[in-house]
Amino acid sequence: MEKHDIAIVGAGPVGMTLALALKDSGLDVILLDARARGAARHDPRVLALSHGSRLTLERLGVWARLPATAIETIHISHQGGLGRSVLRASEYGQPALGYVVAAGDLAAALDDAIAAAGMPVRDHATVSGLAAGVDDVLISLADGTHLSARLAACAEGAIAGGDDTALVERDYGQCAVISVATPATPHGGRAWERFTPQGPLAVLPCRRDCAIVHTASPAEAEALMTLDDEAYLARLQSHFGDRLRFAAVGPRACYPLKLRYRPNPVGQRTVWLGNAAQTLHPVAGQGYNLALRDVWACAQVLLKAGGDPGAADTLATYARERHLDRQGTIRVTDGLVRLFSNALGPLLHARGAGLLALDLIPPARHFVAKRMMFGARAWP
Repeated sequence: MEKHDIAIVGAGPVGMTLALALKDSGLDVILLDARARGAARHDPRVLALSHGSRLTLERLGVWARLPATAIETIHISHQGGLGRSVLRASEYGQPALGYVVAAGDLAAALDDAIAAAGMPVRDHATVSGLAAGVDDVLISLADGTHLSARLAACAEGAIAGGDDTALVERDYGQCAVISVATPATPHGGRAWERFTPQGPLAVLPCRRDCAIVHTASPAEAEALMTLDDEAYLARLQSHFGDRLRFAAVGPRACYPLKLRYRPNPVGQRTVWLGNAAQTLHPVAGQGYNLALRDVWACAQVLLKAGGDPGAADTLATYARERHLDRQGTIRVTDGLVRLFSNALGPLLHARGAGLLALDLIPPARHFVAKRMMFGARAWP
């Protein structure tokens, strides 16, 4: 039987990042992907990357290949009330608070680096089952073949395997309608996060255009998808306000929004990463950034431990080191959605007061900005 030290299930951005972080480890690593080779290059989504994510991608040697748009300012507001806050990169001595990249461009840069490193990728390899034993994991493929690994790293895709009864799930009753809009005037490197009773609306600078994440109820999202471009653009402009005018909008896609996460991201000779470990609401753009911090920490733990990558104490060390950041990020994003996605009068005024305080009290603003850039373990 074909044997490896580590089998990474999923060759999307998360799986490829882990492979690159381990390329000089001396471990026998293989990537398994259900899709055709390079399918992730065609991912239409747009990702918001934190400054910390940029540093990680620089360490992996792929950042210079990415056409990234800097977010120099973030404007935070809520619909129907006073109060807003503005975060500026210049206050922190950084070139940007974050960056916007096309998911397909990121996947292409990672895939090129994987190919240059000569790391094996098996495409059309749908994993149908994992059976963890004392010394290895038996990985069954849909074509009837099998291979084994001392550690199975489940990256991206549906959460599967282990104790599924431990999964935490919450349906937000929202959908994200995503698109790319062309502004009538330059966006100036500014991003907007606008909270509304229907859900948050994010407008992110993406080259000369703006990436739009428009949250709505499932019924409203379905209605938005049926509008022609002119009618949708008018609806979007009315919803967003006059801070920036939009001249045109491109094709739209719609995704249901749910919280799903595994409280313990490790099991017997198995670790879950990316969407296989947690799927978050897109508010504040923390999903891939958290995944990247998880991947980098996992690689560092494996490199430091040496020997058997699937050893129980090694995986326990990883889970312990990532507990604070994972739980903190999950709770903050979940709390933001539940706090801001309603029109209750008392909460409306409390939210406005909170945003105003955030803008007027520098330590509070710095606390939020640092965690957006580096995660929950950042220094105050």
